[in-house]
Amino acid sequence: MDRILLLEDGSVFKGKGFGSLIDTIGEVVFTTGMTGYQEIITDQSYNGQMIVFNYPSIGNTGINRDDYESIEPTCKAVIVKEFARVPSNWHSQMNLDEFLKNKKIPGIAGVDTRKLMHLLQEKGVMRGTIVDAQDDFAHAFDQLKATVLPIQQVAQVSTSRPYVSPGNGRNIIVIDFGLKHSLLKELNKRNCQVTVLPFDTTAESIFNLEPDGILLTNGPGNPNDLPAVLKMIQTIQSKIPLFGTGLGYQLMALANGCSVVKMKVGHRGLNHPVKELASGDFYLTTQNHGFLVEHDSIDQNNLAVTHVELNDGSVEGIKHRQFPSFSVQFNPDAAPGPHDARHLFDQFMDVVDHWKEDERI
Repeated sequence: MDRILLLEDGSVFKGKGFGSLIDTIGEVVFTTGMTGYQEIITDQSYNGQMIVFNYPSIGNTGINRDDYESIEPTCKAVIVKEFARVPSNWHSQMNLDEFLKNKKIPGIAGVDTRKLMHLLQEKGVMRGTIVDAQDDFAHAFDQLKATVLPIQQVAQVSTSRPYVSPGNGRNIIVIDFGLKHSLLKELNKRNCQVTVLPFDTTAESIFNLEPDGILLTNGPGNPNDLPAVLKMIQTIQSKIPLFGTGLGYQLMALANGCSVVKMKVGHRGLNHPVKELASGDFYLTTQNHGFLVEHDSIDQNNLAVTHVELNDGSVEGIKHRQFPSFSVQFNPDAAPGPHDARHLFDQFMDVVDHWKEDERI
C-alpha cells in the first residue's frame, strides 16, 4: 500500500507501507547503526519516536528470541530505504514485516532516508505522521500540527511491580526508567542478585532492601519531568554506590545541580567515539539520547567530568568527588555493540566491593 511520511515543516516522503498499516504520529529521529535493528526497535528509549534507519537495507537477519531489549516495544514507526522480506539467518524466527504487524508498529519503505536524515540534521528532530497516500493531506497535516506529544514517557515503560533477576552475589537494585534487558544480562554475568524496581520507588523502600549498589537505567523522554526521582537520588547517593547510564546519567546530573537541555538532533547510533579523560583511552559507544548535560552547569567542586564525546565535545560521563557515584551518557551494555565500554560494569562492581569493605571496617 502506498503511504506517506508527513513532517511538521510540510515535507512529504512517499513510500510503501509494511508492518502495521495504522496511522501514527511521533517524533522523527534517526539512527546511524548499521546492525542491530532488533535491539534498536525494542529499546524503550525510543518510546514515542519514529525511527529512521540511515543504513539502506534493514531486516536481512529477521527477528530472533535472543536480541530483544524489551518484549513490547513502544516506538511509533520504522522508516527505511528498503527492508528484506526474506531474512537469511539460521536463528531467525520471523521477518521484520511479521514482527511489526504483531507489535502494531507501522513501517514505511522506499523513503529517501539520506535526504530525510540531512533534513533532520538541518532543522532538528520534529513531529511526523504516517498515513495512507489517498488520505486527505490537509486534514492529516492539521492533525499533526495539533498533536502534543506525551511527556510522561518513563511511566509508560517502567515496570509497575518489582521483580527479581536471580543471581548469587552482590545485591544490586535496578531502578527501571525503561531498561534494556542487556543491562540485566551484564549484571547477572557478574554474579549479582538483581531486584528491578519501578521508577517512582522511594529512597526508604530502597534502603529497606539493603542493597550493595544501585543502577539507574536508560529510558525515554525529558529528565526534567521527573523531580521526585531527583529527591530519591539526592538521598541515596551518599550512602550506597550508584551507577547511572543514559537517562540515569542525566538524572544523576540534575540531582547534583546540573542543567540538562534538549539537543537539536541527538546521538543515536553504534559508533560514537568517547574519550575517557583519566586514562586518555577512547572507545566506540552505543548511544540513544536527545538531551545533554550542559558543561558550564557542572559544579566542579562536587562533580568531575570523566568522559567526553569526540565529535562534538559534549560531556558523556561524571563522577561525584565525595560519594561512590558515577554515570555515563552512553550504553555500556552495548547491545548490539560495540563492546568497548563493558568494563564500566566491572568498575561498578569494584566500587561496590570497596564500599562494602569500608563499611565493615
